[in-house]
Amino acid sequence: MQTPFGWIADRVTLTPRALRWGTTTALVVSILIIITGGVVRVTGSGLGCPTWPACDDGSLTTTPELGIHGFIEFTNRALTGVLIAAVGWAIVAARLQKPRERSMTRLAWSQFWLVVANAVAGGVTVLTELNPWVVAMHFLMAIALLTTTTLTWHRAHRGQQASVTFPGWVRAASWWLVAATAVLIVVGTLVTGTGPHAGDSAEVPRMAFVWEHVTIVHGVLGVAVLALGVVLLAAVWRIPQARLARRRVLTFVVVVVAQAAIGIAQALLGLPEWMVVLHLLGSALVWVGVLRVLLDLHPTLWAPKGMQPYTLEAHEPAVHA
Repeated sequence: MQTPFGWIADRVTLTPRALRWGTTTALVVSILIIITGGVVRVTGSGLGCPTWPACDDGSLTTTPELGIHGFIEFTNRALTGVLIAAVGWAIVAARLQKPRERSMTRLAWSQFWLVVANAVAGGVTVLTELNPWVVAMHFLMAIALLTTTTLTWHRAHRGQQASVTFPGWVRAASWWLVAATAVLIVVGTLVTGTGPHAGDSAEVPRMAFVWEHVTIVHGVLGVAVLALGVVLLAAVWRIPQARLARRRVLTFVVVVVAQAAIGIAQALLGLPEWMVVLHLLGSALVWVGVLRVLLDLHPTLWAPKGMQPYTLEAHEPAVHA
């Protein structure tokens, strides 16, 4: 039996440009919702809408009685609708490509289910009155969504491009870099869960860690990520055909340095709200950056069937996006 999508696909075809725009919008909004979530936390608006899924008893939206905190929290919730629309665009555009690439459609649909899961996690966060462990889970699920939007975006923009094949140890180092960055982000949620910005002006429980201790661990992990990035940069710098990978790894290293500078500054300045939000943006950009490094050094990951990368041994020029 033919599905509605199948019926439409038989009659309508969208260009790769439509897919690129859809995946770009989904990526941008998935970063934006991380930023607005940070604004909710640092302004103490986490319980601005005291119920879920409605904002308040008898009202799906914010009310004047809820004040600025209700407006901030509801704005963050409303952005989920924008994200669903962007992801829906990506799903439709992926399905209506000719030829159809099923793995691209699956990637696009994975974004939708993660948006739904994140919305539920946000509701649990409110219902548990900002339990710090639930808040950390909510952030990590947002990072999982960012992972899928990044993969889909990269695939849509470079899915038909070939690249060089890198030495095995370089490819392995890129996986280590991703793993180290993931641990860095996880520990970052512990720093947040222990720190002063609990998300509400009322008394909210915090994680039972010493903030200075987890901050030091977070900093050491940041240095390790930076060191791995520099090693990887030195490795790809020696490969003449790897100009795109060099730019990608160099950009990642620069973003990590900037993120480290913001982290040190906010710790020394007493965690000013605007700097905390900027650090959240940096964490999203670091994650997007490390994923793009991985995908550039592993050009066949989630690549269209039949795509064969160029080999260094053949001394052929690489094709760049």
